[in-house]
Formats: sequence, structure tokens, C-alpha cells
Amino acid sequence: MIKLTNISIVLIFCFALVSSMLNQSCKQIKNKKISVDTIAFKNHLLPVDDRIDDLISRLTLEEKASQMVYNSAAIERLGIPEYNWWSEALHGVARSAKATVFPQAIGLAATFDEDLIYRVSSVIGDEARAIYNAAVAENDRGQYKGLTFWSPNVNIFRDPRWGRGHETYGEDPYLSGLLGSAFVKGLQGDHPKYLKAAACAKHYVVHSGPEALRHEFNAITNQKDLYETYLPAFHSLVNAGVETIMCAYNRTNNKPCCGSEELLLNILRNDWGFKGHIVSDCWALMDFHNNHKYTLTKEESAALAIKSLVNLNCGIVYNAIPDAVQQELITEQEVDAALKPLLKTRFKLGLFDPPGSTPYDNITTDIIQSKKHKNLALEAAQKSIVLLKNKNNILPLNKNLNSIFITGPNAGNVDVLLGNYYGINSNMVTILEGIASKVEPHTAIRYKHGVQLNTERANPRDWSTVNAKNADATIAVLGLAPLLEGEEGEAIASAYAGDRNNLTLPQNQINYLKQLRKSAEEKPIILVLTGGSAIAIPEVEKLVDAILFIWYPGEQGGQAVGDVIFGDAVPSGRLPLTIPKSVNQLPAFENYNMTNRTYKYMDEDPLYPFGFGLSYTTFEYSNLKLNKININKGEEIIAEVIITNTGNIKAEEAVQLYISDLEASFRVPKYSLIGIKKICISPGESKIVRFTITEKMMSSINMNGEKILEPGKLKIYIGGSSPSERAIELGAAKYIEEILTIK
Repeated sequence: MIKLTNISIVLIFCFALVSSMLNQSCKQIKNKKISVDTIAFKNHLLPVDDRIDDLISRLTLEEKASQMVYNSAAIERLGIPEYNWWSEALHGVARSAKATVFPQAIGLAATFDEDLIYRVSSVIGDEARAIYNAAVAENDRGQYKGLTFWSPNVNIFRDPRWGRGHETYGEDPYLSGLLGSAFVKGLQGDHPKYLKAAACAKHYVVHSGPEALRHEFNAITNQKDLYETYLPAFHSLVNAGVETIMCAYNRTNNKPCCGSEELLLNILRNDWGFKGHIVSDCWALMDFHNNHKYTLTKEESAALAIKSLVNLNCGIVYNAIPDAVQQELITEQEVDAALKPLLKTRFKLGLFDPPGSTPYDNITTDIIQSKKHKNLALEAAQKSIVLLKNKNNILPLNKNLNSIFITGPNAGNVDVLLGNYYGINSNMVTILEGIASKVEPHTAIRYKHGVQLNTERANPRDWSTVNAKNADATIAVLGLAPLLEGEEGEAIASAYAGDRNNLTLPQNQINYLKQLRKSAEEKPIILVLTGGSAIAIPEVEKLVDAILFIWYPGEQGGQAVGDVIFGDAVPSGRLPLTIPKSVNQLPAFENYNMTNRTYKYMDEDPLYPFGFGLSYTTFEYSNLKLNKININKGEEIIAEVIITNTGNIKAEEAVQLYISDLEASFRVPKYSLIGIKKICISPGESKIVRFTITEKMMSSINMNGEKILEPGKLKIYIGGSSPSERAIELGAAKYIEEILTIK
């Protein structure tokens, strides 16, 4: 009896002790500081997966949820500082400290230069690390100071009315995938263990307006268009090792993009083997229940996203994860599965390792805005400029002018250098400043704003246009600005939530240009056109002698424009989009079917075709040879062509390779871009350019979304533009072509 009582006392004591330990609140656990010296997840010598498993095992459910929102909280008891996942770097580190500002993405796309994009993004990654290192040294871990950058945007610019199109690399999936992949590789670095920074491919997928409807819109697409147009760039970036995918606000084929089993699990995770983390667009999970009406509560929305393996919530819905578990909508094991890839990114960035562990920890702010970086920004701006017209070779202008008149709302406008998602520094050169820097000391310079961006003047009297009469040349800097096109809420002068309802210049600018033409009489007018999307200017084109489309060219944009106008740089940019003659050539904006869209399917002749751009010299294409003209499936061919600089100026040419299936049993593009090589050729010099054409490049997407190669005839085109008679009419070199037969 006494023995039994002793055992009972011991058991009661043990039970009370264990109960006391288990009944501690989550708050007490969080506040209990423990030694981290021997914690496995802090040991950078252990395998990453083991470290992640160890960390997850130490977290409460509430702590796990706190790490799955963009503003992840500190966990002091484990020595984990707060981390804000939201940083931007579309064309330079943005919304953060001072940084080098490169041309807007659409301008980078116009370079058609994969190597240049890689060099630009490498610099962005370096500056990102420098800013991060400096911020952490000051214990500044706020928004935009992290290493996870929600760039690049590889949505297809299928409709030029979309306000955010200038964030993209244009309308072609191949070009977008090629340049987007180069951006990812440069930003993330090539270290076998550590990322310099983490890139993000957005917005996945079938997302390109209308901006006003993006939180509720249902984008309907067939399987052919999905796999031929909307998915390929994302697939290319996954193959390039992109660390993050951002899912879009809208629904695609009835399912919210951030809750679609087909898009996120079947295609992205299973078919493509994506191993990184997925982040929701900001507050997109709120749209599940508030706008799409796909779920009823925030707990249901959180559960749907977790089951779809959306790892990170830009927003607040994931704060409801503990309640969703309590309501048995998801399990804690499913939360763990979603948390693991997210934590892996932080480990790959070295955020849990001792200072000095990564090769990027010692990058200092001395590199920011260095001479090397400014020169690269200038090079990128120069190479992004597209020469659309050059009547009688009026450009380049002679610097030794007696007088010059610079006018227009964008001549001194810093906004048109920046685009959106931009950084800031003290070295930005406006177009006015860049042009003025080029002329001789004796040259008289006149400048007048002349006209407002999109509002007719209240006083009809005009004293500015008389300057065109008295000047040797007039440079009119007209076009769009980020006030007129951009993201919902950003383009404050847009009546359509950042989108456009037509493609023309504002009418007041056209009227002003007419007055300039009348005053200048036969003297030259050079139009410098700013903007990030197609601008239909058939009426304007007739009023001017030369046209430079400069996009939003970055901090050195003005210097680049001055260099090109006066011949210190030769334009080599090419249009990454088609410029229609008017909005009447477009299908309905809300229609995501690719019929009659982009150069691939457009039936009517455009104003300016995809891939078009003039130079200060001329090129000739000749001697196209295929090593085989009859092949079996699975075989590759080599296409070889000679390009000759037939002018007298050394210049770069963007050699473009297109293919067309002439006998397909289903709808196929008129032609598709499958290769680009940017080369530099001296006057009178000839160069041989070779392309390897694989079975994949020769294949087409059928109506089921399957990539197949049918027997029949294919046509290979090589030239300096898309194979359009309109391009030749405008002055592009004549493309050459050859027939290939698939047995």
C-alpha cells in the first residue's frame, strides 16, 4: 500500500511538470530567448534541407504563418530578424536607396541584345547587395531593402492599350523568354551555393489588362494560345533557374491564378519542375473572396492558396492560417510543405549564415553610380533607341549649327526618363540637357515647353513656334509619359486606370506639331518620341523629317539622345512590338484570343512592324544556305547567311531568324521569331552568321496545346526585321528566305 502511494506521488508530480511545460502560451514560447550557438539551422556547414527541417520543427503554427507574409516578423527567441520580401528592380534597384537607373524594360527589349541585358542585371544585382549590406549594418530591414526582387515582368504585351506593357519585354514569347532569362541569370549570379539576389517572373499567367478589372477579370484562353503565347516566357525563366514566380490577380479560365491547380501544380510544379517559391501579387488572395467570389472567407482563401503551394502572401490573408488549420480547412503538415521552399530562398541568399559566408557580403556602396555603371546605363539607352524615319538622311545632325530649337512637354521632363518601378539618383540627364551638351559653343539654343502633355492651352496665342522658323533645326520631344500609361493607381492623368483607349498622340501635341511644321517651312523637324507602348502616328509621320522612339530611357537617356542625334552613337534598337495604324486594327481589349494580335497573327499591314528599326548605315543579306533542305524529324539544321555593311558607318545590326509552317493542318502563326544575333560590322565588311535550328524550334503548337512537328514544308527567313513588305517599304534591308522540307 505504501509502495503504491509513492508511485502515485511520482506520477502525479511528473504529470504536473509536463502539463506546466505544455501549457505555456505561444507568446511565452516566443519570448523565451534560447542559445542559438548550437542550433542546427544556424550551422551553414549542414545540408540546406536539414537546416530547413530543423527550423520548421522549432516554429509554432503562429510563427510559421508570420514567416509566410511579405513583412515576415522577427522571431527573437531563435535569433531570426524580421525580413521584408517586397523589393523591386525592374530596370535598376527601385523604391530604395539611390541606384543606377537603366532604360525601362520595354527599352531594354528594344536592344534585342541578350548579353547587354545580362550585364545590366548583373550591375543591378551588385547594387542590390550593396544597398542590402548597408541597410543591415544600420539595422534597417524595411520594405524595399531586401534581396528578393519582384522582377522581371514577362507577361506578353498582347494589346498596346495595356498601361503596364512598358514593364514587359514586348509582344513576342521568344524575345521575352530570351531577355528575361538573361536578366534572371545576371541578377541571381552564378555562385553554386548562394544567390546574389532572387529574381521573380511575374505575373503568372494570362495577365495583360484591363487594369481597372484586374482584381475581378476572368481571362479566357484556349490551350493553343496558352501554350504558344502566354506560357513560354515563364517556362524559359524556370529553365533559367528563376527563384520566384508571382501569380496574378485575375482568374484564368475561371480559376484564380493564385489558386489554380492546373497552373500552379500541374504545369509549374509538376510539368516544369519548378522548385522555387511562389508569391501572390499584392492582396491578390483577398480577391478570392472579395472580388472573384471564389471563396467565402479569408480562411478559405488562405487554405486554397496553401493547397496550391503559394508559399508567400503579399498581403494579410496568411495571418488567417492558424484559424484555417483550426477549422480543418488545411493541416499543419500542408503549411509546412508550403513554408519549406520559401525558407530555402532565405538560406540560398545566406540570410541565416554568419556575415562573410557569401561572396556578396562585402559588396559596398562605392559601386553604386560608379563610372562603369553610368557608362552601362548610357550604352543601354543608346542601344534602345529605335530610328523609325530618316528622310534624306537628315540624321545625324551637324554639331556646328548656327541655331537649334528644342521644344515639347517631355524635353525637360524627368518622369520620361524613369518609366515606373524606378530608382532615383542625382545624375539624371534630361533630353534637353543631353542635346544642349552636344552643340558647339557658338550655337544658339532656344527652348520652349510649347505645349502641355495632354491638355490644350487655355490661351490660344502661341509665341513658341516662331522659333522653328528661325532655327536651323527643330527637335520636338513629344509622346507619352508615366502619367498617361502605367499601373492602376500610378498613371494619375489616365482616364482608364493606367490603360489607353486609343493609340494616338494626345491631340494637342499633334496640333502643336502642325504649327511647328508650318513655321519651320522646309527646315528639318526631328521628332523624339517618348513612351512605353505603341503610338500610332500616321498623321504625325508626314509632318517630320526624322523620328527617334526613345521609350523611357533611364538616367542617361538625355545623353543617349544627344549622342544619337549628333552621330556619336548609331541607333540599333528594334521594335519589340507592332505599331498598328490605329486602334481600329485591334480586337476587343478584353479578348485574350490571339487572332489578329501581334505580328504573328495580325492580318492588316501595321504602321511599323515588329523587329523594325533603321540605322545610319545600310545592310545587305545574301547567300542564305541550309546545310540540309530535306530532313527527318529529330534532325537539326544549320542556317548560314552573309551580312554586309554597305554604308560608310560602323554599326550594329540585330539579325533576326523567323520560321513559318506552310502546310500545317491547324492554325499557325504567319511567322515566328526563333533566333537573334546582335553583331557589329564595319563599313564594307561582311560577316557570316550561323543559327542552329532544332526540332523544337521548327515545331508548332496545335489546338490541344501540344508541340508537334508535322511533315511538310517550312520557310526560313533571315533579315533585319520581321519578314514584312512594310518593313522593306520603310527602309529595312530585304530579308532572304529558303524552303525546308520535313519528311
